[in-house]
Amino acid sequence: MGMRAWLPKAMLVTALAAPLAAAAIPSEDEVDRAIERGLEYLLATQRADGSFACRNGETTALPALAAMACMAKGHVPGDAKYGVLIDRSLDYILSHHDETGYFGAKFKYPDQNGHEVDGKMYAHAISTLLLTEVSGMVSQERQAQIDAILPRATKIILDAQAIKKDRNHAGGWQYTPTTTQSDTSCSGWCLMALRSAKLNGAPVPKSAIDAAVDYMHRHHSKRLGCFGYQNSEQFPVTLSGAGILCLELCGKHEDPDSLAAARYLMSVYKDPDKGMLKQEYKYYGMYYASQGLFQLGGENWKEFSEWMYSTWVPRQNPNGSWSGNGGEDSPVYATSMIILAFAVPYRQLPVYQRDETVDD
Repeated sequence: MGMRAWLPKAMLVTALAAPLAAAAIPSEDEVDRAIERGLEYLLATQRADGSFACRNGETTALPALAAMACMAKGHVPGDAKYGVLIDRSLDYILSHHDETGYFGAKFKYPDQNGHEVDGKMYAHAISTLLLTEVSGMVSQERQAQIDAILPRATKIILDAQAIKKDRNHAGGWQYTPTTTQSDTSCSGWCLMALRSAKLNGAPVPKSAIDAAVDYMHRHHSKRLGCFGYQNSEQFPVTLSGAGILCLELCGKHEDPDSLAAARYLMSVYKDPDKGMLKQEYKYYGMYYASQGLFQLGGENWKEFSEWMYSTWVPRQNPNGSWSGNGGEDSPVYATSMIILAFAVPYRQLPVYQRDETVDD
């Protein structure tokens, strides 16, 4: 394998201090301080039961994202400062599932107009991902709870994928475990949960990973190079990073579709009219772009990361949060996603670490 520009923590300052517009690019210390202030905001706003007083804050998804934001910076359950946030989140998630092990059953997802949106599979996949990532780091009592729930939670994801669907939707997931529809957004979270469970020793069939990979390939546009939502050119700025990340995490390193999607992203992400800042789900798109481009490494990651840090560090609020808007109208969500995007070079979460033996 040739040399790659991974930029782990020790090398992050090199990229951030590059001569290209050096004065506008935050230093490593400035990025670290921004992440720390964001974590302090999440800790200060979390309720004692682990939930948050914001949009979707009583679902299991936001506590899971906040906990993973802490872990992305190297914090673990029980550590001196942020261990309490992770522990509260775990307790909340472990106490909010139905008898089948489904984490989405008890919650409503109101959209900006107050109407219920049936996006519960997101909460299930994100919560399952957290539990697979934290397994082995917790007390014996919590580990016993995780060991009891994870096989059922993983089975729900596998069973949802196996429901008979037409060719456009086969191999993916969408809003509920019983739907015959799929989209690359929800599929990304479900696939990451399965990949993490597999790395944790769960019996995830290779056929399930292969079917999800095939689904992602079918939603790649040969014309533009992007990945799309339910067709290959729908929400391309937001979801091209998701396609790259999923293929990379499943062992399809430097896949031609991923490389084409990277070229597409790099051609549009700064566009003043249709770039990443113009997307309704800009935090979501930036999270996936950061994770995916980091997996590919090289000049694309270097250029994108410089833009990301120099664009978003100055936008942090005095209380440490980042402001949500539109479909992402939750500062807890926005802050968690920014931290997960910022902290990717630290490679603390196992699921995002490149694994050459993922199919073994």
